[in-house]
Amino acid sequence: MAKRERVVRMSVEQPLWRALTGYRVLTMVYAVLIFATGPDRYERPWVAVGYLAVLCVWTLATLPKVASAAGCTKRFLVADLTLALTGILLTPLVDAQAQSVDGPTLPTIWTAGSVLAYALKGGWRWAGLASSLVAVANIIERAHPTRDTVHNVILVWVASIAIGYVVEVARASERTLARALEIEAATRERERLARDIHDSVLQVLAMVQRRGTALGGEAAELGRMAGEQEVALRALVAGGLIRTSHVSEDESEGAVVRVVEVDDAPDDAPVDLRTLLAPRAGARVTLSDPGVPVPLPSAAARELAAAVGAALDNVRVHAGADARAWILLEDWDDEVVVTVRDDGPGIPEGRLAEAEGEGRMGVALSIRGRLRDLGGTAELISVPGQGTEVELKVPRPSRDARGKAGEK
Repeated sequence: MAKRERVVRMSVEQPLWRALTGYRVLTMVYAVLIFATGPDRYERPWVAVGYLAVLCVWTLATLPKVASAAGCTKRFLVADLTLALTGILLTPLVDAQAQSVDGPTLPTIWTAGSVLAYALKGGWRWAGLASSLVAVANIIERAHPTRDTVHNVILVWVASIAIGYVVEVARASERTLARALEIEAATRERERLARDIHDSVLQVLAMVQRRGTALGGEAAELGRMAGEQEVALRALVAGGLIRTSHVSEDESEGAVVRVVEVDDAPDDAPVDLRTLLAPRAGARVTLSDPGVPVPLPSAAARELAAAVGAALDNVRVHAGADARAWILLEDWDDEVVVTVRDDGPGIPEGRLAEAEGEGRMGVALSIRGRLRDLGGTAELISVPGQGTEVELKVPRPSRDARGKAGEK
């Protein structure tokens, strides 16, 4: 089935940029209302009107700049903070009593928005620089700082640095999570490829090796080469087939994760599992199934049938060509159970762990790996001299749920 890569973007800080956008608009309105409620106290109101007009135009025109980290450039940050500092320093010119009475500055709390933009863009260091400049401007504007002035300056300084630090931690967490998700996706893809290789290429190489050794002559040399390639390929399967790609970072959109997923296909369309298992039956393989269809989603049915095929391949390879096998298909309300049993010599204790150590992943990947991906289980019971039994269980919706799904 075709595969495609989907780019998943995650950003913890994006809601903070949206909040900053709203904050700037609200504080702009607040600064205008502060002036409008007491214009008589200003000795030069026309200066205040001119500054507030520039402030309003700048705030509304630069809303896209504070919508994301990409738009918030260094040049914009410098211009924005300059506007805020200018408003603070203009306050004594507009209000002669500003230095003797602890009143608001022209931009009022709008200045904090400029400092927060520094925090979101560059972290706590940038926030510390911007808040320090605001503190100096407030001290100059007051000439004789009061307790309230010092309190407000420290509040802005501490809050901005704290927010900048939180943003840095959030970005580091995003990168860590993105890396973990990519490794998980690559691992699952590696296991899928390993199962496919085991079910096809490795089986053929093993057969060529056995047949070549039995025939002798030039065929023996061909068998030896096939055996070497089988060992090398098994090492690749066990060690990793895929090198995970680089996780890039985009400040505007958050960390990027490349996820391999199945292309849009009717994987949820029900398939009668009996039709997929019927070709497995033969002279030495007996299939027992219900007299009614056993519907499963297409993807689950194919994987379960492939796991049954892997179990039968193990019977043929390890139990001998004369071994008989029986497949029992059971359809329950909450799960589908397929049991594969043979009359071979069984598996010696510890042999499965030894095979996995040698890179032979038939049971680990082709059987258990497939069932794990489906949310099911695979249990293997083997007694030396009494054959082997593999029980495969796959969960499925209840009959009522399936009936409702079929009516849609």
